[in-house]
Amino acid sequence: MRFLFSPPAEATAGLLSLPWREPLADWVDDRLVEVPQRGLSRHIVRFVAEAGDVFALKEIDERLARKEYQLLRQLVKLGIPAVEVLGVVVDRGPDTDAILVTHFLDFSTSYRALFANPRGQHMTDRLLDAQVELLVRLHLAGFMWGDCSLSNTLFRLDAGALSAHLVDAETAEIHPTLSDGQRRYDVAMARERVGGELLDLQAGGFVSEELDAIEVVDELARRYEALWAELTSEEVLLPEEQRYRIGERVRRLNQLGFDVDEIELVEAGEGSRLRMTTRVAEPGHHRRLLFARAGLDVQENQARRLLADIASFRGYLEQTARRPVPEAVAANRWLDEIYEPVIASIPADLRGRLDDAEIFHEILEHRWFLSEASGKDIGTTAAANDYLASVLPAVPGDLVAGAVLPAAKPPPP
Repeated sequence: MRFLFSPPAEATAGLLSLPWREPLADWVDDRLVEVPQRGLSRHIVRFVAEAGDVFALKEIDERLARKEYQLLRQLVKLGIPAVEVLGVVVDRGPDTDAILVTHFLDFSTSYRALFANPRGQHMTDRLLDAQVELLVRLHLAGFMWGDCSLSNTLFRLDAGALSAHLVDAETAEIHPTLSDGQRRYDVAMARERVGGELLDLQAGGFVSEELDAIEVVDELARRYEALWAELTSEEVLLPEEQRYRIGERVRRLNQLGFDVDEIELVEAGEGSRLRMTTRVAEPGHHRRLLFARAGLDVQENQARRLLADIASFRGYLEQTARRPVPEAVAANRWLDEIYEPVIASIPADLRGRLDDAEIFHEILEHRWFLSEASGKDIGTTAAANDYLASVLPAVPGDLVAGAVLPAAKPPPP
């Protein structure tokens, strides 16, 4: 048996004692756990808790396992949202496939678990946006998925939005760039797969019969084309509008989470044709900024929302003190006086239903609604108390994978 991985990978030491030579379906080990929010898979997939982390183990042909291992490593380097691969186990014995080992994405959920809960049944638009953005990011990086589907994606709540993360890359290919035909194939595959998955949910009673699956997948294709055009289309600019129009286009792309590598202006009659080479933005700008200011490691949209609350709190401090307050001072006071007391007030039996930053984001949203209703700002503390008493208890405990369950024992032979 050989375990191939890229260091550092401290978790591999604990994983080495697993029964690798046995078929994965037959394993009996106290570290095996169940993840209620897991997606569907055509392969045997089991989960192991080791040293505080959860790992997904997928039994698969060695050639495909090695290929997927390399592709997932490349996606991380490119800043594409995907599960983090740990390694691949080969030479497990005769007639036994390899096992690909990945980190399970904390606080993630499959599309089936999302729609099975009342909170998720109205998220079709956000789910489409997340899936489309992931597909466009992959295509800009020259990554042809080959099997784009909801089943091959995990979703995370991110300040009310959804972020999509690629899970399965065994059919994928990576190229310097993709042709229009390759992109169209991926979009056609997405329409077919997603449409079938939605019809399956309808048959199971998880989605309203009024939802038109064909209309949804047509909308997916339209949103893909609109986002791709926004990122890659050329436009003719008159000389007097070039400066502000270029700046406007760059800002718009930055807001969508993309960077501009190169700007080219080509003479075109009375104006100039603008061409922009777009790439996925370096991920995590707001995450890094929040971590530097407050030491909190959260998702990007959550970080953006928390930074806005820090800025608002800083304005309040300056108005009260009638003097400027440094950013570092405001961030530290916000952490001590606002964020940490709110998180500490979450009842123990409700911890883990959502991650801490998502709960704080929802409290800020709740504060806004309560303040609108009362005609005055009710404050974060009052909003937190009301949210923790009336809203969070109604959040299903199995909406996201914040916790795992002991694995069921296999039946005796």
